[in-house]
Amino acid sequence: MLQELHIQNFAIIDDVHLSFSEGFNVITGETGAGKSILIDAVNVVLGSQADKDFVRAGAERAIIEAVFTVPEHAKPLINRIFDTEEIEYETLDEVVITREVRKNGRSTSRINGTTTKTSVIKEIAALLINIHGQNDNAALMKPKEHIYILDRYAHLENTRDTLGELVRELNDVRRSIKRLQQDEATLARRVEMLEYQVEELTSADLRPDEEEELRQESNRLANYEKLYDLIISASALLDGDDRQEGGAITMLEEASVFVSRAAMLDPNLKEAAELAELVSVQAEELADSLRRYLDAMDVTPGQLDRIEARLALIASLKRKYSALNIPELLAYLKKAQEELANISNSEAHIVELQQKEHELLIKIGEVSLTLSTQRKTAADRLAKAVEEELSQLRMENARFEVNITNYEDPEGCFINNKRYAFDMNGIDQVEFLISTNFGEPLKPLAKVASGGEASRTMLALINALSQADQTPTMIFDEIDQGIGGRLGAVIGEKLWRISQNHQVLCITHLAQLASFADVHFRVMKDVIDDRTVTHVTQLDPAQKLLELAEMLGPEASSARQNARDLLVIAQQTKAAPKIKQ
Repeated sequence: MLQELHIQNFAIIDDVHLSFSEGFNVITGETGAGKSILIDAVNVVLGSQADKDFVRAGAERAIIEAVFTVPEHAKPLINRIFDTEEIEYETLDEVVITREVRKNGRSTSRINGTTTKTSVIKEIAALLINIHGQNDNAALMKPKEHIYILDRYAHLENTRDTLGELVRELNDVRRSIKRLQQDEATLARRVEMLEYQVEELTSADLRPDEEEELRQESNRLANYEKLYDLIISASALLDGDDRQEGGAITMLEEASVFVSRAAMLDPNLKEAAELAELVSVQAEELADSLRRYLDAMDVTPGQLDRIEARLALIASLKRKYSALNIPELLAYLKKAQEELANISNSEAHIVELQQKEHELLIKIGEVSLTLSTQRKTAADRLAKAVEEELSQLRMENARFEVNITNYEDPEGCFINNKRYAFDMNGIDQVEFLISTNFGEPLKPLAKVASGGEASRTMLALINALSQADQTPTMIFDEIDQGIGGRLGAVIGEKLWRISQNHQVLCITHLAQLASFADVHFRVMKDVIDDRTVTHVTQLDPAQKLLELAEMLGPEASSARQNARDLLVIAQQTKAAPKIKQ
């Protein structure tokens, strides 16, 4: 249940801290005092869009904090969410949800002090609280919403989600089949182009490092004569030529002999002698290296032209296939070969996908039939429960029916040797029908119910659904809109009875309804230091009497007596055992 709600700097609320009871909590106050702002704050803390206009003028941020007691049945689900999102907790008995909205429009959500996504907040909130507002009447008028109401009543959400996964898988398979069954001419042109590309790149016989090697060889051949002259000159200096008796090698060898002899006379020259010998040997090795280079410098006719032609081919392929280098050309070749293989095997792949499509249509049919059967059973129960509730809400002649239809479709799922149209919710189309007057035929709810009748029908549905709903907290935001005082006490009793199994918070303008409150809060608006401020006060019995009297009319002894009478009737009704209908 919702234990506490703390609101700071939200709209015209400066600082409000509320503690709620387990039973029936009622909130009243004059129009514009800020009752709906409390619901806005609850919606924001539970993940609704946070608008910067919610931040109280002059404040840096608004903060809303809600403290929930977690029921036993919800603990395993919340535990799984906490573990997945790495939310720290000491115990699952209590969950603290905080939302901070800054004046720049940005917001932060936290669970037990751990920053988390609003989607996670919404997932947890769905396990803890339901908010029924005036907009629910609009949802009730939309037939597409009726299937979700029925599934909630019958606890079929998980089965419907399983079906949804199968339908998504089927849609993926069908998209793959469609892609493979493209126009034959288009596919043939694609095959022709791929074959050409594969042939062109394969015949090029490319190697990953080839381009750099070719550039180096091209550079060497382009500078052949200069390289030859330089190496010949270096060799002549090392080995000597006709113009000199000996080269550097001969002189280094002679120098090495002289230093070696000197070292025999003075051991201190030993290292110098070894160095002289090493230099002499290295000079000989250098000369050998240059001789080998000269021997390898033979150039065949047209060799440079062939290298340049090869580089031009590589450059042309890179431009044609938008590649930066040879590895990218080879990657393109591999991709083209794979696509060509896939197209070549497309017929076999289509057969395989069509078989999978058939199997999925059978599975979808099986799950859809299960859903449909359970919906029809639940529909009868829900219709009877709603009619009973409507009767107690002074709509004794009303008839309510859950109409479930489905249609055959040659492309649909398989059920009992027939094929039925389906979507993510199965084969059923669900619509609520009602007749509010004796002798009138059943018609779609949206075309029959007036504002007051819609509110009573919504309340009847909520009351019927609450018997199967495990959500611990229910909030009703002026659910009595369009309903007069005559039915106020009836609605008050119904909401109080819902509070026997759920915590109920209700905003109302009807004194007859408010008289059933276990805890009564009054919202007031004052001007303090030239600023409008909303206050919320928990009323004691005497204050509750005065509030009910004010709600009934001008301050007078008759209004107070009427308020006393309402409280007495409410207490007697709450104390009396409920008569099973």
